[in-house]
Amino acid sequence: MTKDKESPIRSCHFVYIVALVFGTIIQFSVESEFVVDMSKTSLLHVPKDLPPKTKVLDLSQNNISELHLSDVSFLSGLKVLRLSHNRIQGLDISIFKFNHDLEYLDLSHNQLQKISCHPITTSLKHLDLSFNDFDALPICKEFGNLTQLNFLGLTAAKLQQLDLLPVAHLHLSCILLDLEDYYMKENKKESLQILNTEKLHLVFHPNSFFSVQVNISVKSLGCLQLTNIKLNDDNCQVLLKFLSGLTGGPTLLNLTLNHMKTTWKCLVKVFQFLWPKPVEYLNIYNLTIVEKIEEEVFTYYKTTLKALKIEDITNEVFIFSQAAVYRLFSEMNILMLTISDTRFIHMLCPQGPSTFKFLNFTQNALTDSVFQNCGTLIRLETLILQKNELKDLFKTSLMTKDMLSLETLDVSWNSLEYDRYNGNCTWAGSIVVLNLSSNALTDSVFRCLPPRIKVLDLHNNRIRSIPKDVTGLGTLQELNLASNSLAHLPGCGIFSSLSILIIDYNSISNPSADFFQSCQKIRSLKAGNNPFQCSCELREFIQSVGQVSSEVVEGWPDSYKCDYPESYKGTPLKDFHVSELSCNTALLIVTIVVPGLVLAVTVTILCIYLDLPWYLRMVCQWTQTRRRARNVPLEELQRALQFHAFISYSEHDSAWVKNELVPCLEKENIRICLHERNFVAGKSIVENIINCIEKSYKSIFVLSPNFVQSEWCHYELYFAHHNLFHEGSNNLILILLEPIPQNTIPDRYHKLRALMAQRTYLEWPKEKNKHGLFWANIRAAFNIKLRLVTENDDVKG
Repeated sequence: MTKDKESPIRSCHFVYIVALVFGTIIQFSVESEFVVDMSKTSLLHVPKDLPPKTKVLDLSQNNISELHLSDVSFLSGLKVLRLSHNRIQGLDISIFKFNHDLEYLDLSHNQLQKISCHPITTSLKHLDLSFNDFDALPICKEFGNLTQLNFLGLTAAKLQQLDLLPVAHLHLSCILLDLEDYYMKENKKESLQILNTEKLHLVFHPNSFFSVQVNISVKSLGCLQLTNIKLNDDNCQVLLKFLSGLTGGPTLLNLTLNHMKTTWKCLVKVFQFLWPKPVEYLNIYNLTIVEKIEEEVFTYYKTTLKALKIEDITNEVFIFSQAAVYRLFSEMNILMLTISDTRFIHMLCPQGPSTFKFLNFTQNALTDSVFQNCGTLIRLETLILQKNELKDLFKTSLMTKDMLSLETLDVSWNSLEYDRYNGNCTWAGSIVVLNLSSNALTDSVFRCLPPRIKVLDLHNNRIRSIPKDVTGLGTLQELNLASNSLAHLPGCGIFSSLSILIIDYNSISNPSADFFQSCQKIRSLKAGNNPFQCSCELREFIQSVGQVSSEVVEGWPDSYKCDYPESYKGTPLKDFHVSELSCNTALLIVTIVVPGLVLAVTVTILCIYLDLPWYLRMVCQWTQTRRRARNVPLEELQRALQFHAFISYSEHDSAWVKNELVPCLEKENIRICLHERNFVAGKSIVENIINCIEKSYKSIFVLSPNFVQSEWCHYELYFAHHNLFHEGSNNLILILLEPIPQNTIPDRYHKLRALMAQRTYLEWPKEKNKHGLFWANIRAAFNIKLRLVTENDDVKG
């Protein structure tokens, strides 16, 4: 029997359980040691090794058949105990006598047949004994002491008027009565008095026609819920009579019918019965219509009913008058109507001015023809048509043109498109909230929007960009463009009032750093989960994010990560850093150009003042001569020094050299190399100079103002000085024939300046009595053993 008792529980039962159970579990979820979940583990008995500090224990959906005092007595702090969906047959209340903090006890969906009554903790707020095998209501007189009890779930196969007397004085929030196995003796009417509860939930057998004839009286009942109602034209009156005793009071405002299977005729009778009643909210879930559907007479009396909600209609009648169904609902004189998940293909326009302020036709099969040219919905404020078969946004706008009070329109999850670039959409001017998400809309949708729109949802469409010439969106405050194909973060040029922008899951790689400057009124930006390209442009955006409040950029930094380049993929934007030099073009140019300019100026100065081209030419000539020397056969290079000294002098000083210097040196057997007698014909002057210097042990330079003015003399000095460093020898002898003022030495002859400043030179004395010392110093410079190879030896070698 119990395996059939899986009825859905809505409204009062469900809401209260969620509030109590989840409230308690959340309170202790921070410390997991207080919560033990062993549901669905095929347990045969309560485990003995439970943590003593357990506060929440879930043992539901197991195979436990018995409970003992020792099972839970040591859990002194236990607050929540769930034992539903087990095989427990007997219950001794005394097993909970040590659980003084117990607040929630669920023993529903077991096989309980009897209960042993004992005092129980007064802290209990939720006690569920429903969906068991009790014959009579399992009420103990001790339950009357549960002053904090809010929810009470019970099961009974028969009822007596005073069954609930022990708890009559308690102010309960909800009572659940499982009457699936209720049976009544023929021609005997029973009654049950329920004094104080705000909500009453009655569950009947799912496969039996409704036949309960119990007079239930409830004081101050605000919510009534009936589950498993099976009707036909014959027993329809039985339900109406049952309801008459429960719906007569002025406090019953909410009536919910779950799992209702009925004929169309009986359903209309139920509506007609409830129309004059004080019920304000009527909810029907999982409605199945059987047998036939015909036009039924319905009188729309003045009613207190405000809202009718019907969700999930299954129509087992395949041939019927659709107008009979649509007309019944379209003419209702109520404020709110919801008919969802019914596959209605149309809905008629009310014949006269309608009272509807709220219409919800979610998940039907309505097309673009719905409510076209309908001028009677003048009070309608909210219209929800999501998950239908709307295709043309232009026609959707025409549908609203006569809905003068419409403020909110939801047409999401359709197949809407708009391609009329030259056509103007005609919207109700009162629309301020429009949901166009999950359609097939493109960039052109921005040319077809209500003029005073404030909240616009366009997420999950095919938008690539926002046209720059769009106008008339100055009132827009909230814009959702998530899950599109936008490549750029839009500014607020056309959205002057924008305060909330949602643009995550797009194709934005380089958001503009000027966004926050453009959107001064923005207070919330959600732009994460985009393929950000970590570059210099993005660096500026990151810096701008750091300058606004952390509450403005939602999801920062977790949802903002680099997608490209590959080396940075997955890196949070806040951790992306790049140097100022690589991002600042002006700084980079300055860094490169300034040193280049400095170098150019330096080279220019060297060229002007130090005659750098002259030195470069000398290096080039010397290098070429050395290269030619390397290409000479080896036998020509195998030679030794041929001269003691090579003399370099100005032609203007040749008289002193030939008359004084050369005779004096040759008298000492010092072999001299002179250009006029030792240069080889056919070779260049530079090559002869280099050869003479390299074949001489010493190089003597006769310095004078004439020497300074001779370019060839300077060549010889340059090559001799270069050879000094190349050969690693001290081979220069400087003779100052006449004084040389420093200011007369050209700037390009810096080597001469340097040599005269750094090296010791021999000055030719004007006094004859000092000439002897001069020649002695010259001879001293040659006081070494030098192997001279004669010309014959050189040729022979």
